[in-house]
Amino acid sequence: MNVANQWEDYEILDMANGEKLERWKDIILVRPDPQIIWKNPSFPEIWKRANAVYRRSNTGGGHWEYNKKVPDSWQVKYKELTFNIKPMGFKHTGLFPEQAVNWDWMINKIQKANRPIKVLNLFAYTGGATVACSYAGAQVCHVDSSKGMTTWAKENMASSGLADRPVRYIVDDVVKFVNREIRRGNKYDAIIMDPPSYGRGTSGEVWKFEENISDLVELCTKVLSEKSLFFLINSYTTGISSMVLQDILNLTIGKNYEGKIESGEVGLPMKSSKLILPCGIYGRWESK
Repeated sequence: MNVANQWEDYEILDMANGEKLERWKDIILVRPDPQIIWKNPSFPEIWKRANAVYRRSNTGGGHWEYNKKVPDSWQVKYKELTFNIKPMGFKHTGLFPEQAVNWDWMINKIQKANRPIKVLNLFAYTGGATVACSYAGAQVCHVDSSKGMTTWAKENMASSGLADRPVRYIVDDVVKFVNREIRRGNKYDAIIMDPPSYGRGTSGEVWKFEENISDLVELCTKVLSEKSLFFLINSYTTGISSMVLQDILNLTIGKNYEGKIESGEVGLPMKSSKLILPCGIYGRWESK
């Protein structure tokens, strides 16, 4: 497992009863997590320090309960990158801190390439990978169906001092956009995708991970450049093994491009313990 253990502004303080106690710089939040199936907290007293707790509703969704004042937004840093955190209606904060291991990997690949790199970031959300790749010197095309998330990504770029970097922001359905890029003959040296388990595009297009992921990866091979650098798939879809992503890459990218294909989990460590929280899976191809 790749563990994101180089954070200073984020840490898991404790985990128990389906919840994690997290510090986001100076703000402490409690959020649900289905992986936490044990009952007893390791440090029961510190749970009282939480600024806010996310409560799930029996009918779906949920709401935040505030014990102390929480700003509408605040910033956290990861190394040289800065992100804007905002508690959202569906438990999210706008950032997945476990993805820091992938940011480090992408930055390293791009900087070591010693040539201009064009990156296509699909289902790009609030732009964690966009910020990382831009910081490394790549030209990025950021695609997401949500206008609000794309605006947030621009805020993250500005907060990281990267507002003037070459990023093309596209609010569109991912499949429609890739098909247009194929017709235009546009190519990319690296592709990142973080597809949801279920989602809808800008015109109501339905996305289901199990039904659509393989076709999308196959489609994306048509916009890969001859000197491609990497292809990364992230997933949080329950029940899907990381080996499935590796198999898909072998059946698609691996047919026409030489390189290394691997898969695994990403996770977050808990402070003052040996516990690691599994947070998702990845599959990636990288050139030789």
